[in-house]
Amino acid sequence: MQTTTTFGAQALAVPRARRTTAEYAYWALRIGSAMCFIGHGAFGFITKAAWLPYFGVVGIPEPLAWKLMPLIGAVDVTAGMAVLFAPRAVPLIYMSVWAFWTALLRPMSGESVFETFERAGNYGVPLAMLLMTALPLSFRSIRERLDGPIVNPRTAALATRALTWTTALLLFGHGALGALTHKALLATHYAAIGLPTGAEQIVGWFEMMLAVVVLLRPTVGLLVFVAVWKIATESLFVVAGAPVWELVERGGSYVAPLALAALLRERKDGLGARGEKIEYTMSIQ
Repeated sequence: MQTTTTFGAQALAVPRARRTTAEYAYWALRIGSAMCFIGHGAFGFITKAAWLPYFGVVGIPEPLAWKLMPLIGAVDVTAGMAVLFAPRAVPLIYMSVWAFWTALLRPMSGESVFETFERAGNYGVPLAMLLMTALPLSFRSIRERLDGPIVNPRTAALATRALTWTTALLLFGHGALGALTHKALLATHYAAIGLPTGAEQIVGWFEMMLAVVVLLRPTVGLLVFVAVWKIATESLFVVAGAPVWELVERGGSYVAPLALAALLRERKDGLGARGEKIEYTMSIQ
C-alpha cells in the first residue's frame, strides 16, 4: 500500500512501510523530550531536597531554593507539554540548554562528572529533535510548528551523530558510576532484586563496554536491546521505592537508542535522498 507525501510543491508516492521509520524517530524524540521535562518538573512541584546543593552552586540560599523549585517545575512541565502537543524550536532550545546546565551542576556541586554523562538523554534527545526538524534555524523556523522531520542527508547525519553520542554517553556514564565510583544508590537498586554486593561493578563494566560498541558499530538490534536494558535498569528506581517520576524523567534514555535505530534503518532504506521536508499531518487526538 502506498500513501502520498508532500515534498514542497511536489507530490510523491512513498511506500508506507518506508515512511514509518522517519515518523518513528520523530515521535520517539518528541515523546522522550516531553517525558524528561514533565518528570523533572514534577519533582519541582514535589520539592526535592537533593536539588539544594545545585542551587548552592550559584549562590541561592536554601529558603529561596525551596520557593523556586515549584516555579522551575512549572516551566519544565510547560516546556514538556508544549513539545508534546505543539512542538516548536523555542522549547527544544530551552530543553537542550537547561538540561545540559543542570547536568553540569552535578560535578560543580562535588558529584562525579559521570553524572553529567549519564544524563545525556536529557539534553541529547531534544537537541536531536531540533536538528531533525528546525534546521536551518531562522526567525521563521523558530516560530513554526515542527510537525515532522526534515529528511535529507545533512540533518539525518547530524541527528544520527547526536543520538550515537547521546546513547554512548548515557550508557558509559551510568556504567562508570557503578564500576568506577561504586555509587551506593546503584547498589541499593540491584539489592532490591536480590543481586549480591558488587553487582553494580559487574553491570557497570558491561554498560561501559556496551557504550563502546554503540560508538563503533551500532546496529538496529543492538539499539533495541539498549532501550529495553535502560527501561529495565531505570525501573529499579520504582522497585526500590522511589516515585514513578524517576522513571518518567529518564524518558530520553529509552528513546535515544530507539530513535537512533530508526535513523539507521532510514539510512539503510535510502529514504530522504531528495533533501526535502516531509510534511506530516499526524496529531495527538
